[in-house]
Amino acid sequence: MVTLQTIISVAGTDGGSTSVRRYAFNLLGPLAVRAEEEKINVGGPRQRTILAMLLLSPNRAVSVDSLIEAVWPGGPPATARNQIAICVAGLRKALGEKTGNGELITTSHPGYVLNSAEHHIDTIEFDTRVREARNLARSGQTAAACGLITEALALWRGPALDGLSGDRIEAEAAQLESVRLSLREEYADLQLKLGRHHTVIPALTTLVKEHPLREQARAHLILAHYRAGRRADALAVFREGRDLMIQELGIEPGPALQTLHSLVLKDSPTLVLPVHNPTPAAHTRAPAQLPVQSASFTGRATALRALDEMLDERFGHSPLMVAAISGVSGVGKTALAVRWANQVAARFPDGQLFTDLRGYHEKEEPVTASAVLDQFLRALGVPAAQIPADLHERAGLYRSMLGGTRMLIVLDNVRDVEQIRLLLPGSGRCCVLITSRDPMVELIGDFALLQVPLHVMSPDEAHNLLAEIAGAARVEASPDATADLAALCDRLPLALRIAGARLAAKPYWTVRDLAARLRDQRRRLDELSLGDLGVRAGFRLSYRDLSPAARGLYRRIGLLTVPDFAAWTAASLIGTDCAEAEALLEELLDGQLLSVSSDSGPAVRYRCQDLLRVFAWECAQAEDGEHEQGAALERVYASYLQIADAARQRRYGGSHHQGYGVPLATPQPAHLVDHLIEDPMAWFESERTALTDIVSQAAAAGRSSYAWGLTVNATMLFEAKNYLEDWHTCAKASLAAAQHTGDRRGEATMLRSLGTRAIYRRCYEEAESWLGPALELFEKEDDPHGLAVVQRNLALCRRFVGDLPRAQDLTRRSLDAFRLAGDLAGESHALGLLAQIELENGSVETGIALSRQAIEKSRQAGSPRGEAQNTYRLAEAMLRQGDHHSAEQACLTVLELLDNEGDRLGEGHALRGIGESRWRRGDADGAVTVLRKAKAAAKDVNDRYLHARALTDLGCAQLLLGLPESLDRLREARTVFTELGASVWEKRAARLVEATQQAFRSSPPEPPSPGELARLTDS
Repeated sequence: MVTLQTIISVAGTDGGSTSVRRYAFNLLGPLAVRAEEEKINVGGPRQRTILAMLLLSPNRAVSVDSLIEAVWPGGPPATARNQIAICVAGLRKALGEKTGNGELITTSHPGYVLNSAEHHIDTIEFDTRVREARNLARSGQTAAACGLITEALALWRGPALDGLSGDRIEAEAAQLESVRLSLREEYADLQLKLGRHHTVIPALTTLVKEHPLREQARAHLILAHYRAGRRADALAVFREGRDLMIQELGIEPGPALQTLHSLVLKDSPTLVLPVHNPTPAAHTRAPAQLPVQSASFTGRATALRALDEMLDERFGHSPLMVAAISGVSGVGKTALAVRWANQVAARFPDGQLFTDLRGYHEKEEPVTASAVLDQFLRALGVPAAQIPADLHERAGLYRSMLGGTRMLIVLDNVRDVEQIRLLLPGSGRCCVLITSRDPMVELIGDFALLQVPLHVMSPDEAHNLLAEIAGAARVEASPDATADLAALCDRLPLALRIAGARLAAKPYWTVRDLAARLRDQRRRLDELSLGDLGVRAGFRLSYRDLSPAARGLYRRIGLLTVPDFAAWTAASLIGTDCAEAEALLEELLDGQLLSVSSDSGPAVRYRCQDLLRVFAWECAQAEDGEHEQGAALERVYASYLQIADAARQRRYGGSHHQGYGVPLATPQPAHLVDHLIEDPMAWFESERTALTDIVSQAAAAGRSSYAWGLTVNATMLFEAKNYLEDWHTCAKASLAAAQHTGDRRGEATMLRSLGTRAIYRRCYEEAESWLGPALELFEKEDDPHGLAVVQRNLALCRRFVGDLPRAQDLTRRSLDAFRLAGDLAGESHALGLLAQIELENGSVETGIALSRQAIEKSRQAGSPRGEAQNTYRLAEAMLRQGDHHSAEQACLTVLELLDNEGDRLGEGHALRGIGESRWRRGDADGAVTVLRKAKAAAKDVNDRYLHARALTDLGCAQLLLGLPESLDRLREARTVFTELGASVWEKRAARLVEATQQAFRSSPPEPPSPGELARLTDS
């Protein structure tokens, strides 16, 4: 018997074999084409209409004229024949490329032929089953005939050819619908012969309501009511039909209906079911096969609520309720199903059936549908001798037995849809609960399926489960250790149960003892296994069913320590392209060995739960050599460095290329890199946690060039988002790796990086302690660019503490070195710093000129961020010059340059500059508004220096408004400057505090003018 799903067949002509994918063409509903589980797009309305016409006449020529008439029912265009040829070519391409078979549609006078070969067409299957059912009915096998008709009607997914229009198509659809209606009437007749008049009444009532003028359906309903003891209902159905026919058609019912009416009035004995007709097997007790629910079941409130809501919403309305609980091995699918089934069993008075189909079992084959049907039919009271041997006869009898009943059917541990398709009731008010690693998506469309994806437990649920098994007092005594233990178990119910059982069996163990044993990933799965059972056994079954390529990728994922990763990372692991990697990742997702990260953002990121990663690592150790493992990780390190380097260059610009001590490998294609770093900061942000882990992993493996190279490039993220802990972790790990491997350039670069980080923390003494050794190493390595960056950073330190001569000297030396190295971006930064120093020396005109040079150099370098920084410096120079309006405009330009860059620190400085320009020109109210935003930005990035500057300006603006809180703002700013060692600004804040105190000594207060305040600030 042909199944609904396509099958992979193997054929060969020369001793070899090629895999040919067969198609499933569905016309009984919206036109749909599938190859295996893949839905095929066959094109627009014209191509779909042509395909439908060819499928309606398989293996027979359909003339071009017929196709034209179907496509253009209102009259064809002059180019109709050419367009038909183009559409057929499009179909051949769409279909032929998928099967490797170019002979699916062939040219044959006077048109085209669709060669069905071994492809599946649901109309053919429908006709076949109907023909077989009628043969069975004629031979007296009524129950089996009913089963086949049920299967035939189940092929329908809605109105035939739904969505296609045109006279020819609509005529064909109407013909198919007519056959379907006749079959529904035949099915009712057979049900009546079996004595199932109670069962058939709901379906017949619906049929008569939908088609009130069909006399055969009405006659069956009258007879069903009469045999059910509802004589008045039977007569009412006749009267309603007679009135409708007279009203709409002006005629009386036909002779058959009138004769039946007369027999009902007379209570004719001919209407009684003959005694020789078969009747359902009698049984005195409803089956109750549900297992006992676990005494330690906890949590899963959301899933239980979803199942309850399905039952409440659909009970008595939907012909069949189906729910599928899916998830990874050990997540508690069966426990949840048994729990809920026991809770709602009373709502299914006709019984509860349960079976374990062993879809995933290490030593036993999955249970067949035939065996389950035998089990269920026996439970329903059918004597063994009366159970048909034929599979489809069994399914037909099973569905007939369930018709009209309220039965709960639990199908546990299902492998795939095909294993259970014949176990789904065809009608009635039954509920089917499925547990499987497969989410059963193939049932969507055929059934109102409720999907219940089950994930690991919440921290509270995991805590409670451990308490239930190991003892509440023991767990409550060590809450932190319990949380660690739950995390080490991935909060996976099976692992938690085993861990709890081990604690219960070892009263002398503390929770902390077991957690310590699980921290060693080499023994973790041993601790969470009980003989052949446990976590590893379940994972092994999923791994066994993967394709060889997917197994290879899974093993290499186990080598990574990142929390999640993108498809390109997977491609790097196995040395393939993203398209191939994505296909394999989908296979791993389907096998429940991966999940999609909840923090995926715009691009999909994948996550491997820790226990699954440990299992993958075990597989890698067992199946892959050290060289193979090392090569996989090397490709990942190289890909990260390649992309990070490109992202830094795109953001910063400039003509200088960072050297890493080793040639920069380029394992990823240029077009992919360009796509990934379209927004460099967004890429860095998406990879932030992964980057930190990759740096640590590369450093631990002694791959120092990758570690410090990634740290250098990621600094743009650390700076802009103030991720100082990430910065510290990466730089320290990279420094240690460089020192261990003797990588002097890497050591100097990481010393410089740690010094730069200290500058961002406003710890200038600490910064100089890192930068001094870095300077010596760069001098020994004869690295002019490294020297330039260190000299510039040392100049920043000297300037901040007020040593302007030394700062100026270091800056000029760094400027010369940047020019020698050809780093335009570095040159622009040095020019900007020199401008600031000139301003603080009182050389305003020189400061402005240098700022303009710095801006121009930033533009030449293609560095928007550098341009923003230098424009801000220009704004500060303009403030000293008294050009407040131009200063504000410059700060607004800075905000425009930083738009969508995510540089909160830069935004804070620009906002502060706008606030200062406003209070200096007398707009104190406007200044207060924007300075509060600057304060918020400083708080967001935890920059105390910016915060103190914003407080200073806010205090000045509030002083101009006569607000006494201005004194508190200025005092707070002075304290911060003192703590930071910013002596110049500490003195300025002290002068402002004194001026504010003096202003509020008089009554009313006499605040200074904006000009007077500006002089106090600038002096």
